[in-house]
Amino acid sequence: MSIYQSTRHHFSVAPLFQRTNHDHKDREVLQTSSTGFGRKPALILVLLLLTASAVIGQQDAECTVRVTLLQVNDVYQFTPVGDGTRGGLGRILTLKRQIEKESPNTIFMMAGDTISPSVESITYQGAQMIDAWNLVGLDYATFGNHEFDFGPEVFVDRIKESRFTWLAANVIDRQTSKPFGGALPFVIREFDGVKVGIFGLVLPETRITSRPGPTVDFLDPCETAKKTVDEIRAQGANTVVALTHLSMREDKEVARCAGIDVVIGGHEHSLLQSSSGGVPIFKVTSDARELGRIDLNIKKTTGAVESIDWQVIPVDATVKEDTQIFQLKTKYAKILRELAIPVGRTSVILDARSAANRQHETNVGNFVADAFRKAVTADVALINGGSIRANSTINPGRLTRRDVLGILPFKNKIVKVEVTGTTLRAALEHGVARSSEDAEPGRFPQVSGLKFSFDASRPAGSRIVDISIGGRPLNDSQKYTLATTTFLAIDGGDGYSMLKEGRPLVSAAPGPLDSDALQRAIRAVKSIAPRVEGRIKRLDTPSSQRPECN
Repeated sequence: MSIYQSTRHHFSVAPLFQRTNHDHKDREVLQTSSTGFGRKPALILVLLLLTASAVIGQQDAECTVRVTLLQVNDVYQFTPVGDGTRGGLGRILTLKRQIEKESPNTIFMMAGDTISPSVESITYQGAQMIDAWNLVGLDYATFGNHEFDFGPEVFVDRIKESRFTWLAANVIDRQTSKPFGGALPFVIREFDGVKVGIFGLVLPETRITSRPGPTVDFLDPCETAKKTVDEIRAQGANTVVALTHLSMREDKEVARCAGIDVVIGGHEHSLLQSSSGGVPIFKVTSDARELGRIDLNIKKTTGAVESIDWQVIPVDATVKEDTQIFQLKTKYAKILRELAIPVGRTSVILDARSAANRQHETNVGNFVADAFRKAVTADVALINGGSIRANSTINPGRLTRRDVLGILPFKNKIVKVEVTGTTLRAALEHGVARSSEDAEPGRFPQVSGLKFSFDASRPAGSRIVDISIGGRPLNDSQKYTLATTTFLAIDGGDGYSMLKEGRPLVSAAPGPLDSDALQRAIRAVKSIAPRVEGRIKRLDTPSSQRPECN
């Protein structure tokens, strides 16, 4: 199977006027060869130009070093995902070994989020993923926000188990004033005389979206990047790579402010390619559904990037799994068997994609919220869309324990709290505060027992247009019972601090586990068939759907 199935792209970092001048000279040569001269002089001129071009090309090849960056991000399980046709680190290992034969200066990088959440991590707290990365031969990883889901102590254990290097320049342990857990702020690699610096950056909002603890600081990415790049260049590296787990907006800011050459990013779970300030930014989807390949063509004389070629390689059933991966499958065989146990059926496609549940109403969001509301008999339910983690559609047919736990892997308890209409309104405002064309906020609300509409073109904090409960407008002074998770109501996670004001009616201790409530709802009927019902309406037109200006 050839690794070159997908289209390769080229990005020249030479100044635009230089490329334009070369194009103009080419046109002049063609015009001269067809007018004003005899055919023989023109032919001689063309041969001379071709010979000179070949010599220059040979010199360029001798003076250029190619460094290949292999990229994955947001990888939560080492086995293939969905119906088994996409992803899988066994396939990644096959591709990696093929590419290393053709491009020996290869660096394998993971742009954050792997310790959690996943079905296996409920049991092993991410140890199975460290085993996988060690086996596959990962070189560098940066932290994702979910690396801290089990608390800082567990993450330190995972870092100690890693045979690869963690990079995180802006995540600081206050007790040591150094990067958390023994991570490095940056590394410098040398290939054929050129030095490449790589540094890591992590979402500052991790402090509220995960559980890093009170002694971990997340510094401003842009300010940290500027300082770190200065240190990298002072040590002789002219090529600088940012390995990030940031939003695209933050990646663009870092690209503009720090004087770097390329951003290898993660977090959105979407295939994204962009540039800012002339710096390309690359992200692939979750669970190794693709392998990103970025070739840096670096001038030996200056150590600077001359051009970049990139390719998105599909990781699918046409790629054979490397047999070495069966060591892991044997080690974790028991849990893999348990996850295959059937729990029910669906007669419709279930939309458990991350981007969908973070942007609009989905049938999975509705079904989960309904299950929560029924589990504790509440007036309404609200969950953060980011808690739905499968990041795939599930086809009609059998549902397994893996499907259920893949949708809700965090092991949150469901609680019932009494809140005022004012608090409920504030929660919904917060939920849509970051809805925009370049954000997939985990806080986006999926709901049950209520309907609301919002206009994202209005200022954040005044985007909710109307809310109704039981067919009646929300009464700000009235009290309502709300079903939600401990993460939102007790921890104030994803910024839902207003829910901590609610009066507990069903606390965490007797509250049901979120995945158990979902499994009971599935088992309660012969086949589930949730649908989108108009619970959430967006009144503005998202930028991605607006016609472009000519």
